[in-house]
Amino acid sequence: MLGAGSSRRQLARKLTAAYADGLISEETLACRLDHVLRGRIIDPRGLVGDLDFRASRSALRTRLSSTVSNVLDHIGSMLGDEAAEACTLLALDWGGERQELLVGRHRGCDIVLSDLSVSRRHARLIFRDGKWVVQDLDSTNGTIVNGRRVGRCEVRPGDRVFIGEERLRID
Repeated sequence: MLGAGSSRRQLARKLTAAYADGLISEETLACRLDHVLRGRIIDPRGLVGDLDFRASRSALRTRLSSTVSNVLDHIGSMLGDEAAEACTLLALDWGGERQELLVGRHRGCDIVLSDLSVSRRHARLIFRDGKWVVQDLDSTNGTIVNGRRVGRCEVRPGDRVFIGEERLRID
């Protein structure tokens, strides 16, 4: 049996972890925590459903994963694998020069992708605390990171991101 308030505490911990991971801003954290602590009717999916947490990897596992990915890409390109070649490299500035990038089909976006499966304003990339976070902007065809549909998720070098049907590899 759950103790009184345990569900609210669990939601508050998830929100705090999302803030610590750079997935949400301080303002968003404050607004969502206020809703958790003061609201009578709380929709957990509305508060944390758009947050996708990534398990931290050990340095060896990260290197191994990156090496395997590079080998598979190389083998795929040698065999004429169109999927490996079709992946566009998304070179992000990891120094923090740009804090936010808008991705979409509209000419006013920072990163313009012309495929019709991409929404006009499809996703936002936010740089916070040395990490890039991709946030889907309620696009029609969604945003997928490493095979998983996400609402908001940290991206790392080597990650495969689908914006609509556009294949991107984070660098």
